[in-house]
Amino acid sequence: MTDRTRPAPQICPACDGFASAAITLGGRDHRGHLRTITAHCPACHGTGTRTPHRPLVIPAGR
Repeated sequence: MTDRTRPAPQICPACDGFASAAITLGGRDHRGHLRTITAHCPACHGTGTRTPHRPLVIPAGR
């Protein structure tokens, strides 16, 4: 009997799955470490995937 598998999650088209990036601020602290900040993709909020959107259904008629 075969196992059922879940479909692969859809990759975010805005970031291509690379949802977070470490950006250097230019320079080092007093210990010699690079100062960085983390930037997240605004479209997927740092998850790298998108949720399937259901089409908007508008009732016809009055």
